[in-house]
Amino acid sequence: MTWLAYVLSAFLLAAPDTPRLARLLPPSPPPAQLPPGETLPVLPALQQPGKKAESASAAKSGEKKDKAERLQPMSRLEIIRYISGEFVRARKPLPGGKNGFRFTPGKPLDESELRRAINKGGSAANPGDTVQITLIEFKGKEIFLDINGGGKGRTRFRDRLQISVSGAPMPTATSSTSPQGFQGNGATLILDFGRPLPDMTPEDVKEFLSPMLDFSKQRSATVNWVETLPPEMQQAIKERKAVVGMDREMVVAALGRPERKIRERDPDGLELEDWIYGEPPSKTVFVTFAGEKVIRVKEFPR
Repeated sequence: MTWLAYVLSAFLLAAPDTPRLARLLPPSPPPAQLPPGETLPVLPALQQPGKKAESASAAKSGEKKDKAERLQPMSRLEIIRYISGEFVRARKPLPGGKNGFRFTPGKPLDESELRRAINKGGSAANPGDTVQITLIEFKGKEIFLDINGGGKGRTRFRDRLQISVSGAPMPTATSSTSPQGFQGNGATLILDFGRPLPDMTPEDVKEFLSPMLDFSKQRSATVNWVETLPPEMQQAIKERKAVVGMDREMVVAALGRPERKIRERDPDGLELEDWIYGEPPSKTVFVTFAGEKVIRVKEFPR
């Protein structure tokens, strides 16, 4: 057995140190050299869960803020209350024509554009003339204001109504509240914000219109008329609320023109008309008329 051990030892000493398979493989590349001071991260960098939640929360907060900054239903109602129907003085010539005169709030008035509009549509009012704001409309990024009936010559149905006497038509008197009756051409002013309408107050709107209209030291016909009413009605109009017993003109003086009207009949066959101010879930007021008088006022939420 001893000689066998010697033979095996000699065979092992004669074999190479490296296995045959290893000699057939290509040589391994040298390890990559990193610049001094740099290390290779073991795991990829991950965003911290708290940071992701904060980003989502910030996005939602920004969305809510953007919505809150847009024109609110109650702000819209206040603008209609305090501006629609008011008498003011023209600072500049007011262009006529159905297209209206468009300008950007907060920017200097483009006098050359104003002259072009007057040359095209004529002048509906001159500087110093007393005019009436007869309609306010909110459309996306713009506010349209009709002056003395508007540049399109808008008239109400009852203004066009005629009564036939012995076959001959007789026009009824107009129901316009303007002292001039705005029988001629009116004007339309367009406040173009270039973005969704921001929230604003009636005073803001007056400031936006100040290059064209002068609201200072104006005493509207509505104020003069209100002073002739019973004290309780004067107080209600002053507090901007409708009360039972008011007629339609009093409600308009208190709340402005309604955004919607609904007519219906009660179970007894009495014809009723609801004037609706505001939109749910914001403050909404329902003023119910039977004939020409208010019989019920409801406000939601209470």
